[in-house]
Amino acid sequence: MDSLGALNAFVQAAEARSFTGAGRHLGVSSSAIGKAVARLEERLGVRLFHRSTRSITLTPEGARFLERCRRIFSEMEAAEQEIAQTQGVPRGRLRISMPLAGMLMMPTVSAFMRAYPEVELDLDFTDRLVDIIDEGFDGVVRAGEVSDSRLMSRTLGVFRLKLVASPGYLAMRGTPQRPEALIDHACLQHRFATNGKLESWPLAAGVKEIDLPNTAVVNTIEPLIHMAEQGLGIACLPDFALRRQFRDGTLVAVLEPYVQHQGVFRMLWPSSRHLSPKLRVFVDFMAQNLFAD
Repeated sequence: MDSLGALNAFVQAAEARSFTGAGRHLGVSSSAIGKAVARLEERLGVRLFHRSTRSITLTPEGARFLERCRRIFSEMEAAEQEIAQTQGVPRGRLRISMPLAGMLMMPTVSAFMRAYPEVELDLDFTDRLVDIIDEGFDGVVRAGEVSDSRLMSRTLGVFRLKLVASPGYLAMRGTPQRPEALIDHACLQHRFATNGKLESWPLAAGVKEIDLPNTAVVNTIEPLIHMAEQGLGIACLPDFALRRQFRDGTLVAVLEPYVQHQGVFRMLWPSSRHLSPKLRVFVDFMAQNLFAD
């Protein structure tokens, strides 16, 4: 068991590229991780990491050893999964990467946690394009097309971007009847955290390009919803995030004939891995409930 602990410390350090990050993940100090790796290196008679004051990187021997260790832990997980299947209860740690907009999916995630209390969710919210396999994720939720042949995918649902504002704002500033009228309105815009670019508003083909006012710019969606509800302007937001607002009438859609958009959220996971019971129930639950009316 001590050997498995050292192997786990090594794997976590390699994936985090940091003794500190590995220690944080395992709930121990960075020095404990460093000592475990040092003992492992002494036993093997090779250096597994190049160390500097700022980072650690794998040596060629370390990279080969990492692949072996991953196979060991994959086999252990598969064995645990077989036992879990015989007991009929999905359980264990499930590491999922979700987009920043995934915060708006938390009601569905919370419902999953209540339905499957034996599954321990480890959620990482980022719009960065993570490497599912190299970074050790069980799965990721992302919008857009899939171009990585190493991955399997399942569609979770379709969403649409809409231009929305509060009734109070429209009563004060007027309801735009054509896209060109947006020039005279307060526009609340979303900036992609990954590249710093403003998200384009999906106006229909043939509409003249408009230089929209930057009344406010934020890199997450929740503040845009809040500002729009407070009557501070018009925002471009995904419809799945606005169910309560549409139901309560705090936000209404504008310029609908001129807005054309359809996006897809997908769950992705490595095709080389067995679809574990815990991942299977998570994928099924999200697909069935995320966009349910």
